[in-house]
Amino acid sequence: MPLEIRLDDVAVADTRALVTAHVSGMLENTPPESCHALDADALVDNGALLWSARVDGELAGIGALSPFGEDAGELKSMRVADGFLGQGIGRAILRHIMTEAQERGIRTLWLETGSGDDFLAARSLYASEGFVECPPFGSYRDDPLSTFMMREL
Repeated sequence: MPLEIRLDDVAVADTRALVTAHVSGMLENTPPESCHALDADALVDNGALLWSARVDGELAGIGALSPFGEDAGELKSMRVADGFLGQGIGRAILRHIMTEAQERGIRTLWLETGSGDDFLAARSLYASEGFVECPPFGSYRDDPLSTFMMREL
């Protein structure tokens, strides 16, 4: 399975559709007041960089990095397309973003994800890549439906 991960643009139709599906999926499992997923336009407005992973040209997943302070970044919009689940795409995107972040001078990565059972796979992936739970950061507030994690690079 040749996997290509590259910077992408939310104006690309399939990429935008997967960002939209990501936000919709988050809202299915999380009430709006506890959902921190950004839509495509908000990712752009936040200055996020968005990567897509493609297998033989087909969109397999996305992940974004939003600036957070001078030498930190926040992972956003990590999503694997349904047809590619369980194939290591999420891990590949995460590792790619960590490498890119480090090359860009980012020393700490932060993230917020859900705390419920529907988010167990995501939390397990992050923990297996060295992320540890931490208190809320930035403008986030303590929320029983959120898990906050960070990792030094």
